[in-house]
Amino acid sequence: ELADGIEVGAHVVIEDGVRIGASTVIRPGCYIAAECCVGSRCVIHANVVIYRGAEIGNRVTLHAGAVIGADGFGYVRDDNVLLKFPQRGCLVIEDDVEIGANTTIDRGSLGRTVIEKGTKLDNLCHIGHNVRIGGRTVIAAQTGVSGSCSIGADSLIGGQVGVGEGARID
Repeated sequence: ELADGIEVGAHVVIEDGVRIGASTVIRPGCYIAAECCVGSRCVIHANVVIYRGAEIGNRVTLHAGAVIGADGFGYVRDDNVLLKFPQRGCLVIEDDVEIGANTTIDRGSLGRTVIEKGTKLDNLCHIGHNVRIGGRTVIAAQTGVSGSCSIGADSLIGGQVGVGEGARID
């Protein structure tokens, strides 16, 4: 479902069941997997990858090379073998969010990863599975947020910060 006024650059792949809102711009080389929903007036810069089922709100900007909704890093041990834990959750990016270049955001493993309204992520950030980032939060470059963390609204996180698994920042 492609709404009126969208622009699609060269070599873009849009799979079945995708919905894209009015006046959204998709630059060259992007891949949008099946069953994604992209809102109105979004800008998706070159070479962005959006994995299956991601939900992206209105007026969202995804800068070049961002990877949205990939599997989280989840493994369990079975004797001497590491087995991949199924990553069946989803990713929700709310309205007015900006995601920097080469930033990666994992889908939830069984639940949801959520980036709330108005949040801004700089370049080269990594957001793990099942993370919730509150509205209007700003996270600077080269920050990594491990799985199952919760960051409250209006937080400011400087560059090159690491947030350990399950941490809660209010």
